[in-house]
Amino acid sequence: MFRFCALVVVAFLAFGQGPVLCAAEDVLIGYFGPASPDHPEGGDLWCAASLALDEANEAGGYRGRPFRLVTSWSGNPWGTGVADVARMAYVEQVWAIIGGIDGASVHLAEQVVAKARLVLMNAVATDKSINMASVPWMFSSVPLDDVQAAVLAKAIAADVRAQPFVIVSSIDHDSHVFTVELFKALKELELSPAFHFDCEPTAQASRGVLERAARSNPAAVVLIACASDSANLLGTLREVGYEGAVFGGPWMGRRAFVEQAGPVAEGVTFPYSLAPSPKLAEFTRRFARRFGRTPDYAAAHMYDTVSLLVAGLRRAGLDRTGIRDAIRELAPWPGVTGEIRWNTVGANCRPVHIGTIKDRQARLVATPGH
Repeated sequence: MFRFCALVVVAFLAFGQGPVLCAAEDVLIGYFGPASPDHPEGGDLWCAASLALDEANEAGGYRGRPFRLVTSWSGNPWGTGVADVARMAYVEQVWAIIGGIDGASVHLAEQVVAKARLVLMNAVATDKSINMASVPWMFSSVPLDDVQAAVLAKAIAADVRAQPFVIVSSIDHDSHVFTVELFKALKELELSPAFHFDCEPTAQASRGVLERAARSNPAAVVLIACASDSANLLGTLREVGYEGAVFGGPWMGRRAFVEQAGPVAEGVTFPYSLAPSPKLAEFTRRFARRFGRTPDYAAAHMYDTVSLLVAGLRRAGLDRTGIRDAIRELAPWPGVTGEIRWNTVGANCRPVHIGTIKDRQARLVATPGH
């Protein structure tokens, strides 16, 4: 924490104590994430952001001026990332920032925008604590862990029917905070796992844990890890002979999980923040036509996030405080993912559903209560 605060201080000293807001030909929006369609974690997010902004510019941009993404990313966000975000806020003079790609990188950017008085739009990180800091400039368009974990807990309870089940969770930040919320939701249902294992997600490190989980003969195994790690854990779990029900976190709805896990992904169950609609179908067609692949839920949320930010800019004009207020006032906002409804801390409180993988695609199973 001390090292992070020191980096923020250095960035502020280098770039000044406040933004100098001057006119520019392009209307600049910061993008804190990998700016490559081929990036394994952020590629689809970049594609969705680019598509949304290109469509906004085709519709006239901002009063005839084009929107443009100013990009920044680092393989070590906690090293150079803070200076990059501060540069966007104080030197590039962006009007808002979109990013990052997980809970840790969003937390980093949040520290900067709170000082810079600049909107930060989180499209994909589900960590509830991002918004619990009560930074009024922070908005999360994806439903957060408490919402998603509650739906997952109900699905687990309905499936296991008081039989023993096991939770295996990765040790990374996002997996940990989701697991905490899942335990809270299970407790409300008077349910708890027979065993809970924390593990490194690599095949070598996790194999022994997964063998122990399988030997306990559970009615279900719950795997909590990011998309690629969930695929690794699931593959190893099936290798050690477990053939029962598998549940997971929202990351099982990512395209990376489906492609990496392959056939063993069929039938897994996870919280899913999309539901079929004509708007979603049309977005999926446009995305696939341009990029040659089907967008996942995270890409759809990124598209909505950029589109909502553009609407806020057009409504408020080039005024940072006005943009923040407009984004809040525009809700409930009808996106391709469904309505975006802000709660008091700027998080989307829209209900989520239960999804599964069928024919190598993430699909809706049922809405809550059905």
